[in-house]
Amino acid sequence: MNEVVGSHDLLMVTLDTLRYDVAQELAAAGRIPNLARHLPGGLWERRHAPGSFTYASHQAMFAGFLPTPATPGPHPRLFAARFAGSETTADGTFVYDTPDLVSGLAAVGYRTVCVGGVGFFNQRGPLGSVLPGFFQESHWEPEFGVPSPTSFEAQVACAEKVVAGLPREQRLFLFVNVSALHQPNWFHLPGATREAGDTRATHAAALEYVDRHMGRLFAAACSRRPCFAVVCSDHGTAYGEDGHTGHRIGHDVVWTVPYAHFFLDEAR
Repeated sequence: MNEVVGSHDLLMVTLDTLRYDVAQELAAAGRIPNLARHLPGGLWERRHAPGSFTYASHQAMFAGFLPTPATPGPHPRLFAARFAGSETTADGTFVYDTPDLVSGLAAVGYRTVCVGGVGFFNQRGPLGSVLPGFFQESHWEPEFGVPSPTSFEAQVACAEKVVAGLPREQRLFLFVNVSALHQPNWFHLPGATREAGDTRATHAAALEYVDRHMGRLFAAACSRRPCFAVVCSDHGTAYGEDGHTGHRIGHDVVWTVPYAHFFLDEAR
């Protein structure tokens, strides 16, 4: 990462609430082609989330603790604050001398921009301002939020505008929190109803919706120079497994998340 930081733009996308099993099934079935074409071998990596809900997980990720590979470690990290005794900081780790990755990247010349999604990014009160407050520039509007059936395309349009407004020489760290997978998501499945509510099938339909617009985000991210992208879930969610619904619980469908990182070549 010490060769990537400074030479590439950086993109981090959290597919908020996306379950690993659903993500993997859709990739294997060819239902998310825009994402799958960038996944190593066309499949997601199985990892463990650093938290069981959005706020906790993003606090950890912004500190450099991305989802951990599910195989026994230790696993070297891409990014880490300088910390004596860290067993996951390796020669290839980008090490920063600030409390978090966002300010660490700003310190080496990156413009840091957040396009928020779920309520923890809505800037409508003190709690909703903590996570976007890490960034030099933050965007949120109701159309980006959980109840909007067009949330992701609105977020992508915002990201495109951000990129287009930057001087070409300005390096960018762009973060997008995608809200479309989060409940309610029933409106993404044709024929589903509010009364029937959200299901594993509507969750899958929401991922297909996101995939239809993901190519635009990737194209914007690499429009000025090559881009290194991290795309993952922050946590999963339950749809009745063992009687559970939702997240902020210690269930396997919550802790197990899809993860990928890859390069996006500069658009020509």
